[in-house]
Amino acid sequence: MSNVRLASSQGKWILLTTVLGSSMAMLDSTVVNVALPRIGEDLGAELAGLQWTVNAYMLTLAGLILLGGSLGDSYGRRRIFVIGVVWFASASLMCGLAPNAEVLIAARALQGVGGALLGPGSLALIQASFHPDDRSRAVGVWSGFGGIGSAVGPFLGGYLVGGPGWRWVFFLNIPLALLCVPVALCHVPESSDGRRHERFDVLGAALGAVALALITYALIEARGGSWAVALCAVAGVLAAVAFVYVERHRADPMLPPDIFASRQFTAVNLVTLCVYAAFGGFFFLTALQLQVVAGYSPLAAGSALLPTTALMLLFSARSGALADRIGPRIPLTVGPLLCAAAMLLMLRVGQHADYLTDVLPAVLVMGTGMVVLVAPLTSTVLGSVDASRAGLASGINNAAARVAGLVAVAALPLLTGMGAEAYRSADAFGSSFRRAMPICAAVLVVGSALAFTLVRRPAPGCARPECRTHGAVTAPPLEGKRVRKRAA
Repeated sequence: MSNVRLASSQGKWILLTTVLGSSMAMLDSTVVNVALPRIGEDLGAELAGLQWTVNAYMLTLAGLILLGGSLGDSYGRRRIFVIGVVWFASASLMCGLAPNAEVLIAARALQGVGGALLGPGSLALIQASFHPDDRSRAVGVWSGFGGIGSAVGPFLGGYLVGGPGWRWVFFLNIPLALLCVPVALCHVPESSDGRRHERFDVLGAALGAVALALITYALIEARGGSWAVALCAVAGVLAAVAFVYVERHRADPMLPPDIFASRQFTAVNLVTLCVYAAFGGFFFLTALQLQVVAGYSPLAAGSALLPTTALMLLFSARSGALADRIGPRIPLTVGPLLCAAAMLLMLRVGQHADYLTDVLPAVLVMGTGMVVLVAPLTSTVLGSVDASRAGLASGINNAAARVAGLVAVAALPLLTGMGAEAYRSADAFGSSFRRAMPICAAVLVVGSALAFTLVRRPAPGCARPECRTHGAVTAPPLEGKRVRKRAA
C-alpha cells in the first residue's frame, strides 16, 4: 500500500486519472437517455431497441460489478482499472460506429463490462494509494467531481445530440481514455492484496447475469406473447434460483448470504430496490417525454433536470449530517415521499409544457427528495455491517440499484401498454407516461413504508462523510474496500 499525500503532485495525478476514468462511466449513464429519440430515428429502432440500449449496459454492469472489484484486489488495481478504461473506450467506439440497433446493443453490453472494471477500480486506487489521513478527503473530492460530471452529462449530451449527432455521445469517451491511461501508467502505483490464487465466483456471476438477461428479455418482449418469451421467463427464474443455491453453498461466494443476517442491511437494500426502480423508470421516460411530447430540443431536455443534481451536490453533506443526529429512519421515509410527489407533479408536463411553471417545480421537489434520501441511505448501508465488509456492502447496494433500474426500464412500458412505436407519437407516449408516473410514485411509497417499518438507528460513529458528496442520480455512491496494512 502506498502513502501518497493528497497535496503532492503524484496525489493530484492519481485523482485526475481516477476522476477521468469514473467520469466516462458517469457521463455515459446520464447522457444516453437524452440521445434515445435520435438513436431510434437514425437506426429505425422500435421502443424495445431503445430499452435494450439502456438495459444492455446496466445488465452487464450490475452482473459484474462485484466481480470487477475482486479482480482488482487480486491482479492489481491499476492493471484492472486500465483494462477497464481501454475496454470501455473500445466499446464506446463500437457504439459510435454502430450501423444498426443490434450492433449498438451488443456494444453497450460490452461497455457495461468495462464499467464493471473501471468503476470499482477507480475508487479502489484511491483507497490503496493515499495516506490514511488523506483518504477520506480524496474519496470526497473524487465523488464530488463525479457528481459534477453527472450534472454536466445531460447538458453535454443534449448539445452533442442536437449538434454533431448522437454518435458523439460515445466518441466523447475516446479522448478521455487517451488522457487517462498514460497518466495511470506513469503516476499511479500498482497495488493488490496478493491473492493471485483466490477462486473467483465465476459461476455465480454467470448465473446472476443470465437470470437478469432472461427476465429482462421476457419483460421487454412480452408484448408478443410467444412461447419463446414464456420459456425465457421460466428459465430466468430458474437461473435466479440456481444463483441463490450456488451462493449459499460456495466457500467464497460473490454475494455472501450471511451479510443479509443484518436486518438493517436487508431493510435498506429493499428500500434501495424501490427507490432506484422508480428513479430508473422516471429518468428513462422523462427524457423521452420532454422531447417526444413537450417538444423540447435534446439540449433543453438534457438541461431540464440539472437542478436535481445541483441540489444534491450543494446539500447532500448537510443532509448526511442531519441524518447522523436524528437517525436514518425519518430521512428514508420522507425522501421517497417527496420524490413520489415530484413524479405526480410531472403529470403536468404535456405538449408545449412551460419549463418554469410545469417542469421546474417537479424537478426541484425531486432534487429535494434525493437530497434528503441518498446520503443517509448510503451511510446506513455502510453502518449496518462490519467495517471490514464496507466495500462489499456498498457494491451490493450499488448492484441492487442497477438491477432495480434495469427491471423498471424493462417493465414500465409493458405495464403502461406502451406500443413498439409509441415514442414516435406524442399522444401515444404522453398517455403511457401519465400511467407510468403514478406507478413509479406508488413504488416510492412502498419504499417509504419499508423504511418507516424496518429501518432503525445504527450505532453512533458509523457514518462515512466522504459518501455524502454525491450528484449521480442513477445509483448510490460506491464505497471502496478498506485496504489492509501489510507488514513491510
